[in-house]
Amino acid sequence: MHVGLIYDVFDAYPWRPDDPPDADAEYEPEETVEVLADALLALGHTPVSIGTARDLLSVLPSLEIDAAISIAEGARSRNREAYAPILLEMAGIPFLGSDALTLSLSLDKAWTKDLAIAAAVPTPAYRVYTSAQDVEADNLPAFPLFVKPRYEGTSKGITAESKVTSVKALRAQVDQVTATYRQDALVETFVEGGGEFTVAVIGNDPAEALPVMQRAVEATTRIGLHALEHRGLPQQDWDYILGGSLEPALEKTLQAHALAIYHKLDCKDFARIDFRVDAEGEPWFLEINPLPTFAPDGTFAIVAELVGQSYADFLAEVLARGFRRLGFR
Repeated sequence: MHVGLIYDVFDAYPWRPDDPPDADAEYEPEETVEVLADALLALGHTPVSIGTARDLLSVLPSLEIDAAISIAEGARSRNREAYAPILLEMAGIPFLGSDALTLSLSLDKAWTKDLAIAAAVPTPAYRVYTSAQDVEADNLPAFPLFVKPRYEGTSKGITAESKVTSVKALRAQVDQVTATYRQDALVETFVEGGGEFTVAVIGNDPAEALPVMQRAVEATTRIGLHALEHRGLPQQDWDYILGGSLEPALEKTLQAHALAIYHKLDCKDFARIDFRVDAEGEPWFLEINPLPTFAPDGTFAIVAELVGQSYADFLAEVLARGFRRLGFR
């Protein structure tokens, strides 16, 4: 088949003067596009480089492809990840990954948490604030609290100051998030005591939860180290710890919760689900990303190493499962 690749690389971000410094953090290095193309070639397909969702829009009338893969994040709108899938759906071109509704819904952290609750998966208590003036001191979850933009990914908007322990600090951080990112701030209980974990899920009918990966946390704040080191932040030499241990029973529970969320949001082909674990060993769902990075140093590449496969072979199998869902053999 000829398979279109829709993607945003760092150089493609449409910067505006008032954008936050980490605005392009969700975008990809060129190496991610290359590894996807290599996986398609390994399956015997021909990759067709398209570029961004706007590039797709411009070439769609004359585009001749059999299927597509979109890892394009878009910009500024909470529906930005859905741009390419909607265009492909309208054109009748089958594509790998979740559809536009799932992508838009999962980007909204508040709505996703409501669905986690409906799926009987524990998630920290939360509030949503449009401004710091909305914060009511007598109507808050227990401190410490964690403040982040309502619809961003790749840890955008998260710094060491995101964890707050007073109403004054909470209001200041809500003000910073709403002003900088021009969207609601989501405030949730900060889960302490047992570390941070991520679960990659692939496939369909049945979906498969892969080996759980434990993430390092910064030694003082206990915020996930990956969040404090994301693109656009000043680089620092953080001290870190693991903050807990991954026992077989915990891994089984995390995988079960990940699959429950994956199915509740009707994800397709691949996703990554993040959790924190409290001092009693109970896991709490944080968020899901059905548009995860396939970068050669990302979660999926590390999982490939854990299961003893080369990344090219592992990624080719992930894509092959998606093609089988679409009816291609």
